[in-house]
Amino acid sequence: MRIRSLGTRFAIPCVAVGVILAGCSDTAAPPPGSAVVGTTSDINPHDVADLRDGGTLRLPLSGFPQTFNFLQIDGGNSDTADVIDSILPSPYTADAAGVLTVNENYFSSIELTGTNPQQVTYTINPKAVWSDGTPITWEDLRSQANALSGADPAYLVSSRSGFDKVAAVERGVDDRQAVVTFRENYGQWQGQFSPLYPKATTESAAAFNDRDRDNLAYSAGPFQIASIDRSQNRITLSRNPKWWGPAPKLDAIVYSVLDASAWLPAIQNNELDRAYMSGLENVTAAKQAAGVVLRRTPEPTWSHMTFNGAPGSLLEDPELRIALSKAIDRQGIVNAAQNGIVEHPRPLNNHVFVNGQKGFQDNAAPITFDPDAAARMLDELGWKLEGDVRVKDGKRLELRNVMYQQDQWVQTAQILQQNLARVGVKVNIQTIPGSGLFKNVIDPGNFEIANFTWSGSTLPIGALRQIYYYDPNDLQGNKARIGSPELNALIEQTIAEVNPDKAIELANKCDKMIWEEGYSVPLHQASGTYAVRADLANFGAFGLASIDYTKVGFLK
Repeated sequence: MRIRSLGTRFAIPCVAVGVILAGCSDTAAPPPGSAVVGTTSDINPHDVADLRDGGTLRLPLSGFPQTFNFLQIDGGNSDTADVIDSILPSPYTADAAGVLTVNENYFSSIELTGTNPQQVTYTINPKAVWSDGTPITWEDLRSQANALSGADPAYLVSSRSGFDKVAAVERGVDDRQAVVTFRENYGQWQGQFSPLYPKATTESAAAFNDRDRDNLAYSAGPFQIASIDRSQNRITLSRNPKWWGPAPKLDAIVYSVLDASAWLPAIQNNELDRAYMSGLENVTAAKQAAGVVLRRTPEPTWSHMTFNGAPGSLLEDPELRIALSKAIDRQGIVNAAQNGIVEHPRPLNNHVFVNGQKGFQDNAAPITFDPDAAARMLDELGWKLEGDVRVKDGKRLELRNVMYQQDQWVQTAQILQQNLARVGVKVNIQTIPGSGLFKNVIDPGNFEIANFTWSGSTLPIGALRQIYYYDPNDLQGNKARIGSPELNALIEQTIAEVNPDKAIELANKCDKMIWEEGYSVPLHQASGTYAVRADLANFGAFGLASIDYTKVGFLK
């Protein structure tokens, strides 16, 4: 699924949306847009006075959340993120340019109050309470910092978020102030506590791993979970009666788990109010639907193919992964995905920054498309052709390519299959329902190649530690099980750098090493094309911006 990435979170795996091959259409296609992150959002902005009170916002999910704890390894994905966006605190909001400001609904101020050692003081809004009426206090921050620190491996975390560098979280002038002191500098500190969970969720490993698995015990946003209907694959949010901020205009938000192939028909039949559209035929058909408009803003989200390079695996050798990467026609895949959707489709050539984001540079030279060179590399590595497939030491170069059960991803895989067959590599395509792709297949390492999507943020450098740092005892987001002590050390240096320009320079050094080790094959970044109800205001394609759910609603 494609979602607007949340303002300060790190990378989120999204399971759907690959390519759809363009065919003939009886109606004119909409003009292509950009795929370069910019400074705008397309959300049909209106003053809340223009909105009617009430109404239900209907949105799709690609799979039912395994847990409602986004911080836990089973919950760190786009479906969980989408559901909790309006019901849990985040310290910052981002504008269309990705500029962060303190979210005053939750914090009166957040200040960097020390540099040696680094220290951040969070002053909590005195009105902020959990949905049971309990005040949000410094103890909630301390408990979450302890849970994500890595000190207790029983906490199965999706990302440490820099809390392994925190020395202490202490009470400030009163219970509504937390002082965070670091033992080592952490340049991405603004991404911490996003989202914030109550102490009851993080105070023990048992609570952290399972308390919110079937429901969310407490919330603290304009909405809260009203009902969960697993038989109908539906989650309904209602207004939070304890909410102290501006009253939302909507009565409810309903999330329905739908196969991606059903998103377009649901838009056409007025069963959804917004859905991501990929592929020229889908985009064109959505444009023709009654009462629907296309809204577009490029977003920091990108599709890719990740290799499984775990010790003892078929693709353990980085030179083999590079050879395979050089045989993949990324431009051909991107053309199939985005011709007619964006102007000048092109592959994404950076693992950290997307096109248009400060810091982006092209570091993809190690996997320049060259199938003849790929074949020579395979020969030199001892993978010799026997019939149509290469063999070494009795092992066939036969790969399982896993992905969400969606036609678009299958078509991406079919192009990959054709590319690699040319150099003597057999690819078997295996589709998985969205709810089981990560938990049952990718996280246990039951694949050679996995296709999915990362949804990034305004603080992309923080994802280096989450995704590309390799600790076999604490994988977090490193689905590839690939890395090196040298890259680990450089990542630590990068995320500790508080000078933004120096941090960008170091991040690109990391990216060059990631390309050289054949970690993954980035494909294309998202155009951010959504089909949206024409009368829905302050909602649509957000790009880098945060959603203010108190302002979302339908026009009078």
